[in-house]
Amino acid sequence: MLDYSVQTELGRDAGISQPQVHRFLNLMEASFQAVRLSAYTVNRTRRLIKSPKLYWSDTGLALFLAGEREPRGAHMENLVLTDLLAWRDQQARRPEVLYWRTASGLEVDFVVETPERLLPIEIKAAARVTVADAKGLEAFLQEYSDLSDGALLIYDGKDVFPLTRRVLATPWWRAI
Repeated sequence: MLDYSVQTELGRDAGISQPQVHRFLNLMEASFQAVRLSAYTVNRTRRLIKSPKLYWSDTGLALFLAGEREPRGAHMENLVLTDLLAWRDQQARRPEVLYWRTASGLEVDFVVETPERLLPIEIKAAARVTVADAKGLEAFLQEYSDLSDGALLIYDGKDVFPLTRRVLATPWWRAI
């Protein structure tokens, strides 16, 4: 659930009370219009953000409501999430799909958690990516080196290549 302060801010922006925002978000989730993504909160050395992130269940609807034609930024992230959730639901031992964010702003869009391993995934809606785009992934890999062998950076380009020693860059259409 989004924390109280976020719901209060949403209510202020929409001109409704925080309890109404809470009910609307619950209704959107119950009717499969929205997905709340929980945080990976195994804290080792950093303060972590623990409130869930909210995503549309239907990327096409989100694009339409935003007046967009092509998925960029958050919509690209949303598109990958819906495919990750579909993949997850087909697994015999259903992994968790989470996200990771530190209080200092380092973030990994998705963390696929199985009982044995973690796979951090970052989404970039850019045709080219640089080592700087893997900053959050590298921080995650350093923090959880015993649970994660590498990471994926999914982007809007054409080539698959090692971005760093532990981060593989791959086009979104090859990963989903």
